[in-house]
Amino acid sequence: MSRPVVLIIDDEPGIRELLGQILGDEGYETTAVASGEEGLEVLDRELIDLVLLDIWLPGIDGIGVLRRLREQGHSVPVIVISGHASGEQAVAAIREGAQDFLEKPLSYDRVVVSVGNALRRSQLERRVRETLSDDLAPNLTGTSTAVRELRRQVMTAAPTDGRLLITGPNGTGKEVVARLVHRHSRRASGPFVALNCAAIPAELIESELFGHLKGAFTGAVEAKRGKFEIADGGTLFLDEIGDMSLLTQAKVLRVLQEQRFTRLGGSREVAVDVRVIAATNKDLEEEIEVGRFRRDLYYRLNVIPIRVPTLAERAEDIARLVEEFVAGFVRATAARPKQFTDEAMSRLTRYPWPGNVRELKNVVERLMIMVPGDEIGPQHLSFLADHPAGGRGVLGGGAALPLREARRRFERDYIARVLEECDGNVTSAAKVLGVERSHLHRKMRQLRL
Repeated sequence: MSRPVVLIIDDEPGIRELLGQILGDEGYETTAVASGEEGLEVLDRELIDLVLLDIWLPGIDGIGVLRRLREQGHSVPVIVISGHASGEQAVAAIREGAQDFLEKPLSYDRVVVSVGNALRRSQLERRVRETLSDDLAPNLTGTSTAVRELRRQVMTAAPTDGRLLITGPNGTGKEVVARLVHRHSRRASGPFVALNCAAIPAELIESELFGHLKGAFTGAVEAKRGKFEIADGGTLFLDEIGDMSLLTQAKVLRVLQEQRFTRLGGSREVAVDVRVIAATNKDLEEEIEVGRFRRDLYYRLNVIPIRVPTLAERAEDIARLVEEFVAGFVRATAARPKQFTDEAMSRLTRYPWPGNVRELKNVVERLMIMVPGDEIGPQHLSFLADHPAGGRGVLGGGAALPLREARRRFERDYIARVLEECDGNVTSAAKVLGVERSHLHRKMRQLRL
């Protein structure tokens, strides 16, 4: 686990030394300064877990520092200390955001208890924010053979600390599997942190993973914790790991080996205890052969391999999934529920779903919004029947075409359909299609889309 860093702001050298010794003995790292101005500078450029702040300081006093922190939006917990403060000052400090008030002469036990309580409260608040901001309701809906086997693998792997490599096409639910593993692991009370490696520019992904200090690079206007640090004690899910650069792969490999790293622009090593779950829609063994993925990292990640089936492989689960998506839409929007007729459900079951579960969910939401009345019939699904993979074939009207032209029409219609389902968002469409965004842009220009 990473060692919390405590900033001591006190103009008495003896107090700074005493607090440094007390906290060092308890396993904390400390930084000590003699004035409020210096303390604010440290807080502006570094990541601090807790502040011990004297009320009586030259220049900006303790109340002024508290007020400045609140105005700047800092959430770091602060414990105020003073040797001759009045009750009014204690109340003022608490009102300005201080979590506790310690009087000099300082008691070893009182300092340790107060610091420990403040850090635990801060960590709990952070976990609550993460829980409220995440969709933490993973579920593997269905009773098909493929889903039952997937569920068995998840429940076998979850209680261990082994790393997982989850594979499968886009839209199959790889993150749902990762969340379910975390929920049933010994780390369930810790954070679940997800990072889509394909969605972060190459020049920023190291900052996202390891964090940075202020001024570490152009645009680093404030210090920031990375995903590895945020996930300490829990699970880090690295989605689309196959899109990570070779340079970043080397640094991730080192963290997996040593469970420690250095923030960009910093020199202090941060130790973490993180279970890593990776996912990809690529064949990493092929990526290794062409030199785009490190073999040693692959072996580190692929301790427990899990493949998520496509929706076509578990078509008998579609009806249950549709019910779940309808119910979720109704809960989220307070809309009236709609029923699918038997004919409509049969059409959904026969459709090949190239975008897998994600595409099915998008279609259900579209129908819930666009179809008037309380019943959805086959006439509302004509856009699926017109899809080249939906039953009419590549030729559409049945006339013979040269293979190259037939392939071109298929690609054009297929890509146009996916773009429509993604509301014209090229990045989302590229993920559904399983290609790089730049490749999709080139293909769109070739096909005049």
